[in-house]
Amino acid sequence: MAGPTHHSLPRPAFDAPVRLLIVVAPYYKDITDHLVAGAKAEIEAAGCTWEIAMVPGALEVPTAIGMAGRMADFDGFVALGCVIRGETTHYDTVCNDSSRALALLGLQGLCIGNGILTVETYDQASVRADPAGQNKGGGAAAAALHLIALARGWTQGRAKGAGFGFVRGEA
Repeated sequence: MAGPTHHSLPRPAFDAPVRLLIVVAPYYKDITDHLVAGAKAEIEAAGCTWEIAMVPGALEVPTAIGMAGRMADFDGFVALGCVIRGETTHYDTVCNDSSRALALLGLQGLCIGNGILTVETYDQASVRADPAGQNKGGGAAAAALHLIALARGWTQGRAKGAGFGFVRGEA
């Protein structure tokens, strides 16, 4: 029996320059180095530019993105980090609160790709971080790029170049 299939949207194209901020919590630096490599590769493949900001942990990633959204001129953001379950409930707090904060920032209009891994083991993180494998860093960058394309399509009064189509209903 065949396994599940995954669909990826085609890489969006942009008429104007796109600048992203990659915010990284390098607690597990070897893992996040791979996530960053995947994100950089995806951003560059789309012809876009990036900068990197480092923060102490996954809980600080949304704060840095919120600050940059207010104080800097980035088109989108890539949140990267790794949280591995330990022996206490701290894992649940970090996973839930960082994810919730990123979602709230997105609902405020920021274009964010969430690549903060939340895993049970180091081995699971390694598989997901590998740019030649699951490439979750590249996936987070791709998500941010698609949201930027979507936002630009709406602000220009059209959806052209958004990387996917719209279905419009008839009244």
